[in-house]
Amino acid sequence: MPVSLVGFPWDASSSYARGAALAPYIIRAVLTSEASSPYSFSGQSFRDLIVSYDFGELPNNPEPARKAIYKKVTDIVSSGNAPLSLGGDHSITFPILDALKDKYGALNVLHIDAHTDLYDEFGGDRYSHASPFARALENGCVNNLIQIGLRSVGPEQRKFGAANGVIMLGAESVGAIPFDRLVAPLYISIDLDGIDPAFAPGVSHQEPGGLTVREVLSILSKLNATPIGADIVEYNPEFDRGLQTAHVCARLAKELTDLMSPIPSG
Repeated sequence: MPVSLVGFPWDASSSYARGAALAPYIIRAVLTSEASSPYSFSGQSFRDLIVSYDFGELPNNPEPARKAIYKKVTDIVSSGNAPLSLGGDHSITFPILDALKDKYGALNVLHIDAHTDLYDEFGGDRYSHASPFARALENGCVNNLIQIGLRSVGPEQRKFGAANGVIMLGAESVGAIPFDRLVAPLYISIDLDGIDPAFAPGVSHQEPGGLTVREVLSILSKLNATPIGADIVEYNPEFDRGLQTAHVCARLAKELTDLMSPIPSG
């Protein structure tokens, strides 16, 4: 499936530090730099697989911003493309899933993160970056939600997850991922703090003990379904070291693009 790379520069729903709104532009700069190889492990060129780029502005207010994200993703899938979205904070994921649900029905979601993002609300905001999967489950966007890389899980979120059939796995439980549930229609959401800060320091909420980049790439390589969309969120350039995390984002973007546009068999 052709891939549309779209940036959603939004961080007004963050609970702590701002800065993630700068991420899409920096990730794109690294991706398109002459110093960055365009190839995935399979040999496909990222630059050949991306059919459109869109890094426009979003409205300043949360509700209009969510509507703009929903419309953009709806337009992408209506054109027959798969969205690869660069955040921005994790609040962008709910309107993305909502738009994809309208085309594909309830999705099976692989969610890589240090946190569950299952808060009913955070600081009075039901659409904060701590709540996208609570909203997605409530609105019928998700069939199976598999979370991997978790290090910080509150009791209310654990209770909500259990009540909704969410599979919550710590970073040490990579071998327990139920890949048989990650079938079409498949969506992938990667929060950079799911990765250990030794490898991805550019995040607002560092949680030691996370996944390695190699483990994330290995997880992606074991998926049997072609994703119909993906996002990379919560990269905060303000905390990065020499674009280290930006290069991690770029590598993930190349491999996700490759997964969404697999080499035809035969």
